[in-house]
Amino acid sequence: MADVFSVIPASVLRNLSDKLYEKRKNAALEVEGIVKQLAAAGDHDKISAVINLLASEFTYSPQANHRKGGLIGLAAATVGLTSEAAQHLEQIVPPVLASFSDQDSRVRYYACEALYNIAKLSADSDANVQSAAHLLDRLVKDIVTESDQFSIEEFIPLLRERMNVLNPYVRQFLVGWITVLDSVPDIDMLGFLPDFLDGLFNMLSDSSHEIRQQADSALSEFLQEIKNSPSVDYGRMAEILVQRAASQDEFTRLTAITWINEFVKLGGDQLIPYYADILGAILPCISDKEEKIRVVARETNEELRSIKADPAEGFDVGAILTIARRQLSGEWEATRIEALHWISTLLKRHRMEVLSSLDDIFDTLLKVLSDPSDEVVLLVLEVHACIAEDPPHFRQLVIFLVHNFRVDNSLLEKRGALIIRRLCVLLDAERVYRELSTILEGESDLDFASIMVQALNLILLTSSELSELRNLLKDSLVNPAGKNLFVSLYASWCHSPMAIISLCLLAQTYQHASAVIHSLVEEDINVKFLVQLDKLIRLLETPIFAYLRLQLLEPGRYIWLLKALYGLLMLLPQQSAAFKILRTRLKAVPSYSFNGEQLRRTSSGNGQILHHMPSGSQITEDGDGIPDGASSHNGINFTARLQQFEKMQHQHRVHTKVQAQLRNSSISLSREVQRPEEPQHPPALDMSGPPSRSSRRSPVQ
Repeated sequence: MADVFSVIPASVLRNLSDKLYEKRKNAALEVEGIVKQLAAAGDHDKISAVINLLASEFTYSPQANHRKGGLIGLAAATVGLTSEAAQHLEQIVPPVLASFSDQDSRVRYYACEALYNIAKLSADSDANVQSAAHLLDRLVKDIVTESDQFSIEEFIPLLRERMNVLNPYVRQFLVGWITVLDSVPDIDMLGFLPDFLDGLFNMLSDSSHEIRQQADSALSEFLQEIKNSPSVDYGRMAEILVQRAASQDEFTRLTAITWINEFVKLGGDQLIPYYADILGAILPCISDKEEKIRVVARETNEELRSIKADPAEGFDVGAILTIARRQLSGEWEATRIEALHWISTLLKRHRMEVLSSLDDIFDTLLKVLSDPSDEVVLLVLEVHACIAEDPPHFRQLVIFLVHNFRVDNSLLEKRGALIIRRLCVLLDAERVYRELSTILEGESDLDFASIMVQALNLILLTSSELSELRNLLKDSLVNPAGKNLFVSLYASWCHSPMAIISLCLLAQTYQHASAVIHSLVEEDINVKFLVQLDKLIRLLETPIFAYLRLQLLEPGRYIWLLKALYGLLMLLPQQSAAFKILRTRLKAVPSYSFNGEQLRRTSSGNGQILHHMPSGSQITEDGDGIPDGASSHNGINFTARLQQFEKMQHQHRVHTKVQAQLRNSSISLSREVQRPEEPQHPPALDMSGPPSRSSRRSPVQ
């Protein structure tokens, strides 16, 4: 013992039992250095003497501070021994393990820490050190599994602190301890699982296959225990799983989403506050590149959506909507689709809560109308339709929709028909068209209004979803509902001459159609007009206008129809395909039904057209029994309507001229800026000749 005191200074021994932790720690570092020097010199007798001193005089001392210092000293001595530790473990380990049953909790804590520091040898790459560490590991495990004095509560904090180390040897050591402790019947490792679960998941992406396998095996065992346990802390673990479900490692994501799937089935009310976070983890996984992950994620999503939680139980509708809104801006189609399904489900179950948060998601829902996926667009339209069941929200939807069409021309061009047709199915076609017409009637952007009306008109004439609307318009002259719809659409259809003519042909107001055609002036008949006219002529050959073509079999009764069609024919270039199509159709009109008196009256524009048919059995020609210029028929004031159309077209002509002048001014200014510097003595201009042809040409309209 005297030799030991000559090796370790008295001041070190005194500090090793000091009440201050810092002094004990510094003394332990001195011990580590002394033992390291002895090991280098190969003096194992003195090393044994030092260990015996620390054990007998300190760890077994009745003084608590002595016992604490002894435990720290033994750990330090082991570190100093490094690769020579194996031959001294039988001296070091017993006093440390004996301290696990100490009455002082702080001593027990230092015992755990000392044992861990001793076991850190397992991180050493030296084969001899590894062998010693494994020997220690087996020894301690055997003692712990057979002891009833081991304090798991004091061991877990030490384990948690070291779970995220990267050293593969330490990781193996930790997983081994977790597995062994979990196998002890008297130790409830499941209750402490949230403390080290994240560390286990972190090991699933280790570069070592063996470590990944060990971590996966441990996790599988714990998951099975969870299924069989009546009491589990799902909440804390759910937070960990949500984070791990976004891991870059594929195997980690699959394991995390598998755990989440089981938690959703087992967690019950405990998980309600975590539904939004769980959904945030599930939705991206639905579009994962790995099929196994996609399958589990879809199953979990369906399971979660089937749970009818109540806001009174902590179910946060706003948080779910926030997650869904965020995913709507993502790059994966499948995820966007499921996000919309969630919004739709919430609208059905918690409508008031969703509408109270509508301002947070409405802009995003509108942007989704431009989504490249048709399926996504159709789904978001269903969501919009569900929201628009309330009149204020309906009008807001249509206003925003028109706004989006105005600012994004490609949306109207690529998706306009799809959006309008679907809304007509979901929200009633007449209601949608009436609202659109009301908004477009006062549209200040005349160019956009014209384009929008032309698009709506084409949808009206061609879509199967709007067949009932077309049938209603066909009865405009005999049915008050049809008349009201005709008048409602007429106001905005005035933005496009061809749309008005189409509407009149559809509503069988043929005399008015002829009047509209005759009211057109030179500026109205431009390239755009002729393109629209070409489309109409081709539409007249479709089944939708079969009734009109059949009416041509009785030209004596439908003279205004014939006159309107001939008027269109006169507007078409003779070499155009549309001219040939319409002329061919008109050549097929039988001549036997014509009456000279009828033709004379029609051409004069002042006579009546007589119709020989049973009372109320057929639709009459517009203006039947009414001289040209009469104010109304079935409540429709055609004179006022024509004035309305002419006024709107005048606005369009003025607008076109102003735009042309602005373009010319811009071009002139640009040329002025680009013109090179003139010479000091410019040549005189020849003003004697007439202006060139190009200088007299008016701007293209």
